[in-house]
Amino acid sequence: MNKKDIAAIRRQLKPENDLLTIKDIFNVYILKESSEIYHHQHQPFEMLEDEQKELFLGNFKKVLTGNLDEKLFELKFQQNVENSSQLILHRGLLTDDTEQWKQDMLEIVNKMLADRQYEMDIVVTFMRAEFYKPVKATNEETEENSRDAVYSHKLILCSVNKTEDPRKELQFDYIEKMFTYNIVVNPVINLKAPLSGFLFPTVTDNAQDVNRVLYSCSKANEPDEHFIEEVLNAEETYTAKDDKAVFEEVVRDVMEDRLDTSTLASVYEEINDLIENHEEEEPAKLDARDIGHVLKSSGVENIEQERIQEALKLYTDDEHFQVKAQNIVPKYSSKSIKINTKVANISVSPQDLRHVRQVVFDSKRYLMIEVEEDAIIDGFKVIPEALL
Repeated sequence: MNKKDIAAIRRQLKPENDLLTIKDIFNVYILKESSEIYHHQHQPFEMLEDEQKELFLGNFKKVLTGNLDEKLFELKFQQNVENSSQLILHRGLLTDDTEQWKQDMLEIVNKMLADRQYEMDIVVTFMRAEFYKPVKATNEETEENSRDAVYSHKLILCSVNKTEDPRKELQFDYIEKMFTYNIVVNPVINLKAPLSGFLFPTVTDNAQDVNRVLYSCSKANEPDEHFIEEVLNAEETYTAKDDKAVFEEVVRDVMEDRLDTSTLASVYEEINDLIENHEEEEPAKLDARDIGHVLKSSGVENIEQERIQEALKLYTDDEHFQVKAQNIVPKYSSKSIKINTKVANISVSPQDLRHVRQVVFDSKRYLMIEVEEDAIIDGFKVIPEALL
């Protein structure tokens, strides 16, 4: 899935939407003390009050919010796994038997509770729905309606939410003219900040893929390995932060820490061009050979391909490892590169990095920035000074 595919589903999560049919909501309450299911409740979605519907839809929008490889991860299912979650979810996706669907979802919950102790009571919410995507836009001239032909996608969404103690409040009773202490013992379910969740199956370019699941975590670059491997039975994933760290370590190892800003700017430019010219559905990736080509095209000489493969194997245990290009380059159109010093912090865009230099003058290090206009400091124009 890409950002466009995810956004298309997220936009459908709104009330009174004729392109979305939500069949069921299934809530499971889990006690932290015993890590056991305390209660579960199934409800037809149409039987809920409007306010409840909006709460659940908002919750699932949060699950589908975030950048890919940071908070959202498209994962492949592991193969040859006993009691595979892929088979459980697929069975639940296809069945019309509500009791069977509930049992399938409870199997997923039981996987969450195996060898896991939660710090607070949690609520796991499942929703099964079907959304429709028009094949063509409405054409007023031919009177062809966008609803005449649609793609149909059955989905299961899951969110894991923590509970919180209710607020203790002092209230004033107008009738009795007295202050009262409001005591509420029922826990509050925080639907605004899900701990994790997933969407099954994934949808790419109007085609469903039951071999993949979209996993969501609460904090960027901090996926829950237990949830991924033991609950979803999916393959281990690398985050955007991991990809960038691998690339940096490999280049640092090959270059022996000898990389100036001009060369780094050229490296980013080469990779950004690769991303923009990439036409396949899968995101652009760089293997050892591609990394070598990028460095050579950026002006780096005497690149040893074997050394790049050795470095990849050192940091990933796989000399054929591929890093996603989009995870390496900072956002190209914004000041996404941070240069931190004790004196000042500076932000520049990748394309402007070539205008920054670190120089040594009179045995001291200086950060020099090439500018085309006078610098303004706190409203005052700075007078140019001769360096020599």
